[in-house]
Amino acid sequence: MNRHLLSTADLSRDDALLILDTAEQLSQVSDRSIKKLPTLRGRTVVNLFFEDSTRTRISFEAAAKRLSADVINFSAKGSSVSKGESLKDTALTLQAMGADAVVIRHGASGAPHRLANWLDGSVVNAGDGTHEHPTQALLDAFTMRRRLGDLDGRRVTIVGDVLHSRVARSNVHLLHTLGAEVTLVAPPTLVPVAMGEWPCEVSYDFDAVLPKSDVVMMLRVQHERMNASYFPSAREYSRRYGLDPERLGKMPDGAIVMHPGPMNRGMEIAAEVADSERSTIVEQVTNGVTVRMAVLYLLLSGSEPAIGGNQ
Repeated sequence: MNRHLLSTADLSRDDALLILDTAEQLSQVSDRSIKKLPTLRGRTVVNLFFEDSTRTRISFEAAAKRLSADVINFSAKGSSVSKGESLKDTALTLQAMGADAVVIRHGASGAPHRLANWLDGSVVNAGDGTHEHPTQALLDAFTMRRRLGDLDGRRVTIVGDVLHSRVARSNVHLLHTLGAEVTLVAPPTLVPVAMGEWPCEVSYDFDAVLPKSDVVMMLRVQHERMNASYFPSAREYSRRYGLDPERLGKMPDGAIVMHPGPMNRGMEIAAEVADSERSTIVEQVTNGVTVRMAVLYLLLSGSEPAIGGNQ
């Protein structure tokens, strides 16, 4: 493994499988009465969040604490950043405080890569602009593998606001590395211009790809990143690209429904579908802690077994 986790495109197949296999091993901890390992005792993990987040920040905090690391939660609001301090000066401050790993979420694409140049410790990208969100893709792959087994040859359809989705980009690269076939479905206005470089297919007809999809992953429509009208109306979007019970019925037996959250219920996904047995949405949140434990463990202490006999 590299010293940082900045992009799923940086992961080899062996790296990705190592993370998923380690997460499987660490998932045993969640079943214990005491959900804690001493693995990262004495290490300091800083959560550096410049954008609002619930699931990801809490998930990383829980992951680090279950590995006995000290956790510092740093919010840009109310800090020196709000007074104009640069990202580099913030990084040097964290370095001086002895941060072993920094988990960063930032509105600017590429910010974690800049941070990695300034820090001696490890940097984990927890979402940068519309660029990447590697741990989300890893927890998605972990969830798929638990439900479906090996991902080689599996057909994954990712639907919705691909243009603004760092989750889509990370998933495309990781799933391709793991041998899955990915199709992106979106209105033409929500498909990135440079799609030719992505290892996937593109379709504008949701109904046509449903019967051959093992996984359908719905993406949130990110209104907050939209400065123009990308589709006529919410109702029209939902009619053409929303997953409702009728479309769910067109999926093969055993196929699953995913969503990275937070959801716009009734827009990209119907409430009945989100709460159905086919849905893995709650599992994804649970698996997020396990996968992030595996990432922190491998970056900070990858030389010893994740779970030893005396723990």
